[in-house]
Amino acid sequence: MYQIALCDDDSSELDKVEAMLRSYQEQCMDCDFFVERFTSADELIWVIQENNYMPDLLLLDIYMPKMPGIEAAKKIRSMGYNFRIIFLTISTEFALDAYRVEAFQYLIKPLRKQDLFPVLDKLIKCMAEEKRKYLLLRAESKIRRVALCEIVFCEAQKKCQCIYLSDGSQLLIRMTMAKIFEMLSGYTEFVRAGIAYIINLKHIESLNAREIQMDNGKKIYLPRGSYQPLKEQYFDYYCEEV
Repeated sequence: MYQIALCDDDSSELDKVEAMLRSYQEQCMDCDFFVERFTSADELIWVIQENNYMPDLLLLDIYMPKMPGIEAAKKIRSMGYNFRIIFLTISTEFALDAYRVEAFQYLIKPLRKQDLFPVLDKLIKCMAEEKRKYLLLRAESKIRRVALCEIVFCEAQKKCQCIYLSDGSQLLIRMTMAKIFEMLSGYTEFVRAGIAYIINLKHIESLNAREIQMDNGKKIYLPRGSYQPLKEQYFDYYCEEV
């Protein structure tokens, strides 16, 4: 099941988008949507903060009173949430701003099925592929199935390695960093930063010559000489993604 959030101050627009999602679901039998509706960005942000609400997709209107959609998206990203966002708007004025908050797509109102459905096709494919990417790890005498997209970074800690996950939890693994990196080496989003860290590039919020800010709030202080190669890998990865 995919969790989808709709946020628009116009309830008639929410009705239209939800009807389109139901229509898409009828055509795509493998899709099962659970839709939550919000009539303001403030309401959406509150639910995210209070309930740790993490939809798979947010369809967000840009023009809303009190808190416009772009500002809401910036706040969501600053909170460390990286779920996909599709902006809905009557103008292309904010296209560059949408790019800056890593929007999945930017669609013009009035929304049409022929515009929305191909985007949903692409999105469902991406999410299905992500869900197929897992590692089986032994942690605390149990076998854990861990989605690669949930791994933020791995840190060497004496005899154990600590894997930090996007939900805030941690796994202590009795395995060498070299072995863990070997398991992740087929995925270009994972790179080494010195000998003590393996980083998931998708979870980097910002980086400079001294430190990396991860989207789970953690900071990683870079070993000497590791910044330049890491910066090149980071840009190469996102250039390939475009």
